[in-house]
Amino acid sequence: MPGAAAIRFAAAALAFAVPTACVAVPSAGDQPAAVEQIAPPSLRYPGLFQRVALSGVVDPKDWVDAEPRAPDAEILAAFAEDAPDTDEALAEFVGRWFDLPEPAGSVDLPDDLTLTEHIDALWPHLTRSADPGTARGSLLPLPHPYIVPGGRFREVYYWDAYFTLLGLGPEHDDIKQDMVDNFASLIRETGHIPNANRSYYLSRSQPPFFFMMISLLSPDDPAAAWARYLPELRAEHAYWTTGPHRVVLSDDIVLSRYWGGRTVPRDESYIQDHTTADEADRPDADLYRDLRAGAESGWDFSSRWLEDPDDLSTIRTTRIVPVDLNALLYGLEHAIAEGCLRAADAACAMDYGQRASERRSDMLEALPGRSDLLMDFDLDTGKTTARVSAASLYPLFFGVATEEQAAIAADMVDDELLAPGGLLTTPLTTGQQWDAPNGWAPLQWIAIEGLRRYGYDDLAHDIAQRWLATVARSYCETGKLVEKYDMLEHRPGGGGEYPTQDGFGWTNGVTIALIEAYPDLSFYGETHPAEDPESCVAIK
Repeated sequence: MPGAAAIRFAAAALAFAVPTACVAVPSAGDQPAAVEQIAPPSLRYPGLFQRVALSGVVDPKDWVDAEPRAPDAEILAAFAEDAPDTDEALAEFVGRWFDLPEPAGSVDLPDDLTLTEHIDALWPHLTRSADPGTARGSLLPLPHPYIVPGGRFREVYYWDAYFTLLGLGPEHDDIKQDMVDNFASLIRETGHIPNANRSYYLSRSQPPFFFMMISLLSPDDPAAAWARYLPELRAEHAYWTTGPHRVVLSDDIVLSRYWGGRTVPRDESYIQDHTTADEADRPDADLYRDLRAGAESGWDFSSRWLEDPDDLSTIRTTRIVPVDLNALLYGLEHAIAEGCLRAADAACAMDYGQRASERRSDMLEALPGRSDLLMDFDLDTGKTTARVSAASLYPLFFGVATEEQAAIAADMVDDELLAPGGLLTTPLTTGQQWDAPNGWAPLQWIAIEGLRRYGYDDLAHDIAQRWLATVARSYCETGKLVEKYDMLEHRPGGGGEYPTQDGFGWTNGVTIALIEAYPDLSFYGETHPAEDPESCVAIK
C-alpha cells in the first residue's frame, strides 16, 4: 500500500495534468495541509503570488523559492486585510511573511588553485544534505544528499545531474548512489522525474538521462545496475511513451515529444511568460504549454522550437518530434532490455528489445532530413524542420545512426557547428541561450562521444581541445566556471531569461571527464588565475 507521501505526490501530479480551467483553486479557508506542501506557489497563494510575480519587487526565482513564516491561510488572510497598494507596501508584506533565499554569490575559493583543484574544491559547496521531511516552501524533500548546479539553481536538476556525475571519481561513489536513489524516489512518488525538486516543476520533466546515471554506478557492467532499478526505469519509460508525450506519425510510426502539463505561465518565469503572451497572436493556453514543453526539453529556449527564429512568441515545441529525445528513449529501451536480461526476465527483455528496434526503425524512416541527416520532425508540415542543431549528434551517441548518417553528421559539425571555442548549439544567433554563439557542456560531451563511437576521433579531439581551451581561458580571466560559454569569443555565454550563472555542475563534470578522456590535453587542468591573467592564457 503506498505511503501518504506517495499518494500526495501522485495526486498533485495528476492535478497539474488537467487543463487550468478545470482546476479549482482552494480558497484561503479550505486549503488542506497537503496542498500547502505540494502545490506550486501560484496555486498556494492565489492573488498574492500573481501580484508579486508581476510587480517585479522580488526576483522571480527568489519568489518561488521563498519559505512562508506562517500557514498559507494565515498569509492569505493577512494579504486580504492589508491590501498593499504600492510596490513598497507589497515588498514590505513579502519581507514580513516570507523568508527569501540568500542571494546567489560566487563561492569564495583561493585564487591560486589550478582549474582541476578549483573544481575539486567546488564539490562540497555544491553538495546539499538530505532535506527535512517538512519543507515549508516549494522544495520537494529528498531523502539523500545531492549536488546542485550552482548560482540561482539551489535544487537538483534532472539532466544536469548526469553530466555533473561524469566528473566524480570513485571517491565520490556515495554521492553518485545518493543521486540515483533520490531520482528513483521521485519516480516512485510522482511517476516521473520532475525538472527539479520543486513543486512548480512537477508538471514537466527533462531529457531522460536517468538510465545513464544508473550506468555510472557500475561502469564496467551497466546491465547489473539497470537490473536493480527496473521498476523505476519502466515507470519513466511509460511517462515518455504514453499520454500526450506519445505521437503517432502514421499507422506504422510512433515516436515521442516534449509536453507541458499545464497551460498557465511558469511560476519561476511568470512575468516573462506574461510578456511573451502579450506579444503573441495565438491563444495564451497554447503558448504557455509550448513554453513549458520547451523547458522540459532542457533547451529553453532555442530556434529549434520557433516558427520565426527571432520571435519567442512563435514557439511550437509540442508540434516538433525531437531527434534527441527519441534517441534517448532508444537508449532507455535498450537499457531496460539489458537489465531485464540480467534479471532473468526473458519476456521483459524481448519486449523492450523489440521496442528499441521499432523506435530505431521509426527514427530512420521519419527523421532523415537534409542530406539524410537525422533531424527534428515537424508534425504540421509532415517533414523534418531543416533546422541544424547539435541535437543531431544524439543518434551517434546512442548508436541509432547508420554509418552513412554518421558521416553526414560529422560533415555538418565541421561545416556549420565547429567554432573557435568548441561546438555551437545551433548556427543561428537569435538572443536565445540555446542558439549561437553559445556552447554548452552537455552538448560537447554528446558530440565528442558520439563522433568517437563512429570513428571520427580527430574531429572529436578537435572539439574537446577547443572546449577545454575556452573553459580554461575563461577560468584564467574570471576565476569561475559558468553554465555556458560563447564559442566565438572565448568568454562566458549570454542570452536567455536570467544572467549567466557560475558554479557550475555540468561544466565541472564534463571538464574533468574530458581531461581524463584526453590525457594529452591534461595541461588545461593546470591553468589557474595568475597576477597576470593574460600570461596564463598565453601559456595555455
